[in-house]
Amino acid sequence: MSRPQRHWDARAALNFILGGSGAGLMVASVAIDPVSPWPLALALGMVGTGLAAVWLEIGRKARALHVFFNPFTSWMTRESFAALILFPLALGSMLSLRFVPAAALAALAFLWCQARILRATRGIPAWRVREIVPLVMCTGLAEGAGLALFFSREPMVLALFAFAVAARALAWARYRTAAKSAALEYTGRSLLQIGTVVALACALAGAYVAPLAWIGAVAALITGWALKFVLVTRASAYAGFGLPHLPVRGTR
Repeated sequence: MSRPQRHWDARAALNFILGGSGAGLMVASVAIDPVSPWPLALALGMVGTGLAAVWLEIGRKARALHVFFNPFTSWMTRESFAALILFPLALGSMLSLRFVPAAALAALAFLWCQARILRATRGIPAWRVREIVPLVMCTGLAEGAGLALFFSREPMVLALFAFAVAARALAWARYRTAAKSAALEYTGRSLLQIGTVVALACALAGAYVAPLAWIGAVAALITGWALKFVLVTRASAYAGFGLPHLPVRGTR
């Protein structure tokens, strides 16, 4: 039998939703020409809000500093250190454009750590498969590229969005093969039909009509957020014990 985990709720999911999208937007900001401080500020705000949501989930708020004590064993600790590097670099990027590539690399590291947090949870079948790492990363990058479309419809941004959305669809297909989860079927279909097919069609037409690009971005965002919310809150049951061969007591 399997039982649902009760430690992470919507607040934890919000960290993966906003933190992933914010980190993806920070990476996509490299493609925005001319570079603007506004997407950087939005990305930083989303990452900060996601981390604040996790902090609200902690019973004893003062113990939040304990997350920094295990850098060699905990991906949460590594995520926190990545955030500590990301914030000053992002703030520096808003003042000087030369810091933008470094901030993008820090955001990519933050996104990687988020994906590995789920992967390290061995007791939950929907999280422990290795395919969850590219799924979480591609989802964050697709959402970030979608947000970037609200600031620029340059060919580079459109191409990045199309590539990220297609990569996310491929990552979902591989993940679905590795981890069967009935809770994710509906959101997975929406991700492919609305978040991929509709989003790509709108992005292509958006090269000529701006509102269509924004519709495609919203489609990619909503379906990605829905997938991560369900992944964290509903597709997170612990695995039960399995005994493929029962012991048989010998008889004389």
